[in-house]
Amino acid sequence: MTVRVGVVGAGWIGNDHIRRLSDTIAGARVTAVTDIDAARAAEAAAPVGARVVPDGAALIAADDVDAVLVTSWGPTHAEHVLNAIAAGKPVFCEKPLATTAEDCLKIIEAETAHGRRLVQVGFMRRYDAGYRQMKQVIDAGRIGEPLIVHCAHRNPTVPESYISSMAALDTAVHEVDVLRWLLDDEIVSTQVVTPRATSKRFAHLKDPQIMLFETAKGVRIDLEVFVNCQYGYDIQCEAVGEEGLVRLPDPAAVGVRGAGRHSTEVLTDWVGRFADAFDTEFREWIAAVASGTEPNGPSAWDGYAATVITSATVEALESGRVVATDLKPRPTLYGGAV
Repeated sequence: MTVRVGVVGAGWIGNDHIRRLSDTIAGARVTAVTDIDAARAAEAAAPVGARVVPDGAALIAADDVDAVLVTSWGPTHAEHVLNAIAAGKPVFCEKPLATTAEDCLKIIEAETAHGRRLVQVGFMRRYDAGYRQMKQVIDAGRIGEPLIVHCAHRNPTVPESYISSMAALDTAVHEVDVLRWLLDDEIVSTQVVTPRATSKRFAHLKDPQIMLFETAKGVRIDLEVFVNCQYGYDIQCEAVGEEGLVRLPDPAAVGVRGAGRHSTEVLTDWVGRFADAFDTEFREWIAAVASGTEPNGPSAWDGYAATVITSATVEALESGRVVATDLKPRPTLYGGAV
């Protein structure tokens, strides 16, 4: 079957996903688009032959929409996801699932009452080939029990609108999700250390930041978030186990020799780094919707955990303390005991 997708939010990421669903992913068709800016919705809808719908509620209720993609402003996500659950329609929500833990829990309660998973959250790193290879190595026990994980998330620059809390809420959130998945373990506490600040930042920004996490099994994670590193977009991850280590590979790049040096290119943005992961993410989501099976990607629970952990990390930054994450018990729908 062809899955008819309605898109809520026609900004940059919404447009990119509309292109992806129309040009790259088999078995999907964008049939409806809505945005708070009607002209922007029309501009996004026209190239793919979709119709413009006045608001999210009307789009979710539409007969020509089988599944919903939410790419609107973060604080609106909870409303649209809850409406999709009420309509019994699969919904893919770009991160964050919601901007507060309370709204995340409302989504979890609604989905639990529905009785099956409908929600997938857009954490694309789980679909990156390198991270998937790391997951296979760890799950197979090839490095023994994990003990330590070293990570770095570096951007060349950020705009002046980027503030210190965004290092956790917008940047480190991807590591938070992928590390929970890689280790099959929960983050129970967080701390932030701020080293000497780079002179390349705007004065209001604390950059770089070193985030220290502890998991329920005692694994220690250090994450360097450096969003004005200047040289490129650089994602690093190394898990150290009792019997070995596994390291995330750098993106494939040719080596160039000349003028007395050997060099390889460093990517400059996340779009190029994770383009294939985005494609795989949507390919698998559309396949699940078409077959009527539950999504196997990041769940509403994962969205809740990411919101709680990153909010605790902001508190740790502002207070200078180690902050417990205090997650609620995981419901059985998401593999929990209660």
